[in-house]
Order: sequence, then C-alpha cells, then structure tokens
Amino acid sequence: MSGDGLVRGTPTDSSQIQLVTITPQLLAGDHAATLSAAVPQALLSYKPEPYRVGPGDTLYITVWDHPELTAPAGSQQQTAANGRMVRSDGTLFYPYLGSVKVAGMTLEQVRQEISAKIAKYVERPQVDVGVVGYNSQHVTLQGAFMKTDPQPITTAPLTLGQALGTATVNADQANMSDLILSRDGQDYHLDLASLNNGQGIAQDIYLKPGDRLLLPYNDTQEVYVMGEVTRPMAVTFRSVADLSLTQVLGRAGGLNPITSSGKEVYVIRGAKNLENTPAKVFQLDARSPSAFALGDEFRVKPGDVVFVGAAGITRWNRFVSQLLPAATLVTSAATANYSATH
Repeated sequence: MSGDGLVRGTPTDSSQIQLVTITPQLLAGDHAATLSAAVPQALLSYKPEPYRVGPGDTLYITVWDHPELTAPAGSQQQTAANGRMVRSDGTLFYPYLGSVKVAGMTLEQVRQEISAKIAKYVERPQVDVGVVGYNSQHVTLQGAFMKTDPQPITTAPLTLGQALGTATVNADQANMSDLILSRDGQDYHLDLASLNNGQGIAQDIYLKPGDRLLLPYNDTQEVYVMGEVTRPMAVTFRSVADLSLTQVLGRAGGLNPITSSGKEVYVIRGAKNLENTPAKVFQLDARSPSAFALGDEFRVKPGDVVFVGAAGITRWNRFVSQLLPAATLVTSAATANYSATH
C-alpha cells in the first residue's frame, strides 16, 4: 500500500480502493466537517424584508372617525367583508380615490399613499393599513409531509422550523437526511436530524417567498449488511445522523461468533462510481469494546455496504477480489429495482 492510502497492484485493487482505518482522529474530523457543512451560510444569513403587498392580498384600511370609509359594508360585518382586494394588475379600489396602485409596496408605504390622496377629502386623516388575507406569497411543500398545503408568507417572518411544524413530517416514510430547500434556482440539502440537534438551527432559517421544500421518501435509503453476520440484510434508516455502524451490525444480529473475523469489519462507500472515483473502504477492528465505541460514532450513509470478513481471510488482494464486485452488484441491483418500481 502506498503512502496516499491507495493500494497498488493488479487492476482489481489498483486505484479503485482507498483503505481508511476508523480512528478517533478520523471521527473527530468527520464530526467537525458535518457541523460546518450542516447549514449553508447563505440560508443563515438571509433576513426577511418588510412584507410587500401583492395581487390577491386583502387589505383592511382604517380611516379613524370615518366609518363610511373604513367599513362600507357595515360595522356588524366581519372584517374580511370590508377588506379591499388587490386585483391582478396590482391595484385596489378605494372610495373617492378610484384605483390605487399598491402592489410591491410595504404596508407603511400603502398607508402613506392612501393618507396623501384622501387628504383632499378628509381633513388631517389618520389612516391605518393591515392585511386580513394573505394570498400573494407562499412557500410550497412536497414529499413526505402530512400536510402539503402551501404556507403563506405574512408580516410575521416564517422560519423553517415553523413550516415543518405546520406541515408535520411523516417520520416513518421520510428521508430525513435530505430535506431540499429550493431558492432562486439553487437547491440546498439539509439533514433534519442535524437541524434539530437541540441548538434550534431550524428556527434561525427564515423562509423566503417562492421557496420550495421537498422531503423525499426513504424507500431507497438503505445500508447493505453482508458477510459473516447473523442476518445479512438491507437496513433502512431515516437520517444519516441517526444510524451508526454499531447500530447497523446490531440490527443484523451482530457478528457471527464462529465464522467472523472481528478484525475485518469494513464499510464500502462509493462502489457504484468506480470509473470516476476510487471507492473508500473504512476498516474497523472490532475485537475490543473500545472499537465498538468507535463504531457507535461512525455514521453510515445511503448506499454503504457493511461487510464482515470470515476468520482466516488475511490477504488484502483476496479481500478486494471477493468484496468489491459484491458491493457493486448489491448497490447496482438496488438501483435497478428502484428504477423498475418508480
């Protein structure tokens, strides 16, 4: 093996494999990288602007001491009945003034506009403007939510945490490791488990008019456990952050106490794209209790193959010739099965 971690030799193992030992130093680096990349700075730095009126909104305009202007339908009517609908051309009708262009204005700008125009008919008018119907700006939701109705942007800023709380995540079906927030033509991929880690990060992300939230389903989020384990299987999980190597082995019934080699616990990552990028193979020596502590900190990812070698397999070339084709076959078959059923 060369100093860069790549195995040199036959075509089976040259430049296709990068062997990495799972150590405390590796886990510390991965943890720091995960935290720093959890939320793009562009999302954290966005601050909502004052609400701007748009077509479809309904405004309630109060002119104090002039009920005939404030509530022409009668004060006994509901507030919405006396509201002023902003038409598709961005205007609304107001007594004495006719059509007034309000689209794109803040509420304060609308108040000033109405006050200046109505002053020709009302001495020193005191005008107030509020929104009683928000219909012009929304955040859309798709995927594994219990409620996918569009959520309006209002004068009160809407955070990601509030939107998720209203939509209610379908925790059993959602791929919580890949919430996609689409904004201005760019997709941001977020891990919900990282956002809800007790630091309240989701409450610090403000949503913008036109944002789209897509929460994929978890039907393709699997880790494949092979080799000398009690029950070889595909393990489904919801979030990258909530499933460790130790948990994966536990769900598979643990290492076979008779046939397995505790020294040869491998996690193969990237076997589907060998032509372009070397696959990484992480190795854990699971013969001591401390090793399982490391395994508990190592987070698996969708498409990973966990392979436990048999006792007596010591030559690296034999490992590569047996393991890598199997890993590629498993992930390729899973992809083909998903494509055929969708």
